[in-house]
Amino acid sequence: MSARACIFGCEGLRLTSWERQFFADAEPWGFILFARNVDDPDQVRALTSDLRASVGRGAPVFIDQEGGRVARLSKPHWTEWIPPLDQVRRVDTETAERAMRLRYSLIASELRALGIDANCVPMLDVAFDNTHPIIRNRCLGDDPGMVALLGRVVADSLLDGGVLPVMKHLPGHGRARKDSHEELPVVDADIDTLSTVDFVPFRRLSDLPIGMTAHVLYPSIDAGACATLSSRVIRMIRGQIGFSGLLMTDDLSMKALNGDPARDAEAALAAGCDIALHCNGDRNEMTDVAASVPELGGAAGARAKRALRLRRQFEPNDLPAADTVREQAYADACNG
Repeated sequence: MSARACIFGCEGLRLTSWERQFFADAEPWGFILFARNVDDPDQVRALTSDLRASVGRGAPVFIDQEGGRVARLSKPHWTEWIPPLDQVRRVDTETAERAMRLRYSLIASELRALGIDANCVPMLDVAFDNTHPIIRNRCLGDDPGMVALLGRVVADSLLDGGVLPVMKHLPGHGRARKDSHEELPVVDADIDTLSTVDFVPFRRLSDLPIGMTAHVLYPSIDAGACATLSSRVIRMIRGQIGFSGLLMTDDLSMKALNGDPARDAEAALAAGCDIALHCNGDRNEMTDVAASVPELGGAAGARAKRALRLRRQFEPNDLPAADTVREQAYADACNG
């Protein structure tokens, strides 16, 4: 079945009649959920099922479930976590690895029970003393080697649980001192510094199936466009970093881009991104984005197919009962 090179959000807890028809016509490759789309397990399961039914195929459903400040699923129905950096920074390496394995095994199991099969982690940005608070305690560490090590644990734990990992934010958001949700950050580090520090975790995990770009300007690479819209940065992601997987944009409705989402979607794909991500559920913006992106094919389509082959397909009645999810994930993580 055909799909367009975009991922869309939706407005609320259930699809409107307009959304059902729009998604059927627009045929986005996938969907993404936010806290506005979440109430209880039965409601989320119904929503993910309806999203897939709207396009008539097993479209991937994404979420940002890092744990800590960025968690779309929270109590009383789902496990709550402290921020990743706070969990790993005061323990030895072996303990940190075990903690991340258990954490993301549990998260994967909770997601699969809801029909969610892609999670926008690991975050491979390296933390610095002056990293903006919107990023800092979401990081896995301040040493690139440790970030890479723990990032691999996170990714493997998700894949073992049937959930696709999405590494972010390529080629590195850790030096940013501004919040890209609100304005465009500028990272002035020279290319040698970026290559020997910031790029390291991404290079070591360049085999992962999906990556997400940063809405960050790197003047030492391209002074005229942020990473998401820069063919120079995308070439570096593909070449120097060596990432060969599916490359999706960060959310095109973020203010760092300060432009028209449809125009930015077109520019991002022209620069070398494979998929345009649009999250806010605004019908006018989604309509324009859908009209601006092509059908997913060629090299991008092949990368998308490779990514989907790594997830377990959903079969009728394969979702576990909600009250068994945490117990099974805990047992699996401890036995692993």
